[in-house]
Amino acid sequence: MADASEKKPILQFAPFQSVVDEGFWHRLSSLKLNKLGIDDSPVPISGFYAPCSHAQVSNHLTLLSESLPMEVSEQAACTSSVSLGNRNKCSVPGTIYNTNTLEGYHALNKQSLLKAEAKKIWDDIHSGKALEDSAVLSRFLIISFADLKKWNFYYWFAFPALVLEPAATLVGIKPASQWLSPEEAESLSAACREWRNSNLTADVPFFLVSIASDSSVTIRHLKDWEACKGNGHKLLFGFYDPCHLPHNPGWPLRNYLALIFTKCNIRRIHFLCYRENRGFADMGLSLVGEALISVPEVWKDLNSAPNAVGWEYNIGKKGSKCVNLAKAMDPTKLAVSAADLNLKLMRWRALPSLNLNVLSATKCLLLGAGTLGCQVARMLMAWGVRKITLVDSGKVAMSNPLRQSLYTLNDCLNGGEFKAISAVKNLKLIFPAVEAEGVVMAIPMPGHPVPSEQEESVLNDCRRLHDLINSHDVVFLLTDTRESRWLPTLFSAASSKITITAALGFDSFLVMRHGAGPFSTSNNLKIQTLSGPPDSMDVASLSDNNCLQRLGCYFCNDIVAPIDSTANRTLDQQCTVTRPGLAPIASALAVELLVGILHHPHGIHAEGEHANAKISANHEQPLGILPHQIRGSLPQFSQITLMGHSSRSCTACSETVVSEYQDRGMEFLLQAINHPTYLEDLTGLTDLMKSASSFDVHWDKDDGDDGDFVEI
Repeated sequence: MADASEKKPILQFAPFQSVVDEGFWHRLSSLKLNKLGIDDSPVPISGFYAPCSHAQVSNHLTLLSESLPMEVSEQAACTSSVSLGNRNKCSVPGTIYNTNTLEGYHALNKQSLLKAEAKKIWDDIHSGKALEDSAVLSRFLIISFADLKKWNFYYWFAFPALVLEPAATLVGIKPASQWLSPEEAESLSAACREWRNSNLTADVPFFLVSIASDSSVTIRHLKDWEACKGNGHKLLFGFYDPCHLPHNPGWPLRNYLALIFTKCNIRRIHFLCYRENRGFADMGLSLVGEALISVPEVWKDLNSAPNAVGWEYNIGKKGSKCVNLAKAMDPTKLAVSAADLNLKLMRWRALPSLNLNVLSATKCLLLGAGTLGCQVARMLMAWGVRKITLVDSGKVAMSNPLRQSLYTLNDCLNGGEFKAISAVKNLKLIFPAVEAEGVVMAIPMPGHPVPSEQEESVLNDCRRLHDLINSHDVVFLLTDTRESRWLPTLFSAASSKITITAALGFDSFLVMRHGAGPFSTSNNLKIQTLSGPPDSMDVASLSDNNCLQRLGCYFCNDIVAPIDSTANRTLDQQCTVTRPGLAPIASALAVELLVGILHHPHGIHAEGEHANAKISANHEQPLGILPHQIRGSLPQFSQITLMGHSSRSCTACSETVVSEYQDRGMEFLLQAINHPTYLEDLTGLTDLMKSASSFDVHWDKDDGDDGDFVEI
């Protein structure tokens, strides 16, 4: 009766659990398609785990994309080997058996595979390799089948553990804080912190804990066993324990006990289940236990490996798992998910009102695929815009790739590809999910007369441009010349489309949004008029005399019609010669301006705001102010915000010009293109210049300072 009452309980271990990151399956798919083919040979992989870091949650063995070996193309691009791990990713070796068919997956001899992996652990113990590289004690295997048509992945993990026969008995187990003295616990915590913070030992999962009589603690490698056994210190066999249970050690201890018994010939073993809390050693969560091991009969034959267990349980029973990643595994969808990550994180805290659906649905037309067009297209994609059309008639020249970010040397060869086509091709290489289209066409321009035999072709270009603008929500004017912006400005004003202009000088830039068209109906315009212009409005702002003041367009401040600006020009005047940093700045501001318009409650009708304007809390927008014009200067590293109202004499957006276009159509456009002074005569600019030339201006000498402006 006394013997029965003293019988010790069997030492029980918490099974390892697995988790597989989606990136692993994507990487495996790529490896299968690009390298392995029908070769179903086992592939070495790495798994990662860390000590338990939460009192109620165990850590899992995790497979990541980096768990698989690199492909040849990746090896060429990477000069350093994959990291073996760190304090949060202790690396352990594994093997994956990926079959070619589902039938082959089910037909695998699972017990034979498990025994083969266990034999490797057994051999590593007897050869001494496990003392040098203790991670091999946690060796694992996974069998899988990847259905790349349906993106179904079948898999089953095994964590081979040598069976102790008879089983080890548990003498006792309790929190380390209760087993150790306060001084020993403090010293052990400090030693563990040093071990975990060292790049040399942070991912070494098995170690020795030597406790001296003065309560000082030293942590050493397993290979130092011989030096520790005779020094009279208390000795604990420590390991990173992924388990959180308060009375059970984790799975890695099983093979650890086999190593200790076999190589150290110890039958009464004191072990430390090392666990953490928020990255620091937790002596209350960590366990110290004592186990007794009897001599297993089978272990007397070194050539015969012990039995092994270790196939993972799935919902309480042994069985494989299946995950369907049809939505996530398509590379294009993965690219969308990755591209949207930053935008979605913005919504967490910084910008909860960010409307990603509006951005992704907005159709943007980019007129010009040069320095500005390339930058704007990339910025739009970064903001989540997915529908982009680029219009340009030019070809990629050798001088372009350095400044125009969507082109490479290959695009310049053999006379060069058309910019619109090449830009779209490269946009899709950057982000396959973009819905991009390239249109090769020239924009008809006033002041560039056309021969009678070419009139029909030019008018067809006008109709095509009109249809493009009507089918898009936003128009970006990014062309090189002033006159090439006239026709799209007219069409946009007639349709009241959101229109944004970016123009570059050598070291200065202009970015502006056009106001709504003259026939746009909105109560917002009346509200703007009633509230009046901002106090800090620039005095040079122009305004109509009518009661509805709308923002001006690119041409509203001009007193001459657009004419041919390319004739009789030297080479440096024909090319867009600007400081290289100018285009990215202007392009970024142009796109930010669009995002501000799309998120403003008044949209295209929003009044212009200034950097120093006082805005009430009720009207303050999450993205900040929404200016009308932004003018920047690189020499001064400065920029200012301005506002200008529409002009009734504007050659592009005035009611007179838009009405004439709507009444006469193509006939009006042809007359404007062929006769440089027609637009000036139509809008009254000719009479204005005649009357201005008759003025006698007398300057009064005054030493006083009347301000920095002249009132006319």
